[in-house]
Amino acid sequence: MSIYRNAVWFVKGLQEYTKSGYEAAAKHFSPSDLEVNLAGRSFVITGANSGIGRAAAMEIANRGGSVHLVCRNRERAEAARDDIIQQSKNQDVHVHIVDLSSPRQVWEFAAEFTQKHNVDVLVNNAGCMVNQRELIEDGLEKNFATNTLGTYILTTALIPALKKSADPRVVTVS
Repeated sequence: MSIYRNAVWFVKGLQEYTKSGYEAAAKHFSPSDLEVNLAGRSFVITGANSGIGRAAAMEIANRGGSVHLVCRNRERAEAARDDIIQQSKNQDVHVHIVDLSSPRQVWEFAAEFTQKHNVDVLVNNAGCMVNQRELIEDGLEKNFATNTLGTYILTTALIPALKKSADPRVVTVS
């Protein structure tokens, strides 16, 4: 059974994840599909002060969405917010300082956030890759606490608020 499954995935990979697969899919891509107005939609993005999170926040702000940057470092988060506001001309960009490796901070943030804001989309983007074993104050390993537990807690805590949205989404970047 596993040989068959592996063969199917191998063939699927050749069809979809190679240059020819990309070129075949590109024939059906319409640039107008990216022209989306996000006004009135609220996005929570973890790890939004750099990389993919920052790029996502910028694009959402450019399209009129309300952006909530969830970051560990206040200075870097505020610099990202200022840059996003300057480039997008969207003033609806907010900073929330949360260390996703701290379960307590994540629960507290979610409880406070849902009392003050609505959320339509959660983008779980934050992550870390600590090469040396490092324990947080709760005795948990830092990679696990950030990449798995923090993401799980935030998603679980925001599900009731997300269910109030007309078209909720949770996107997890891996």
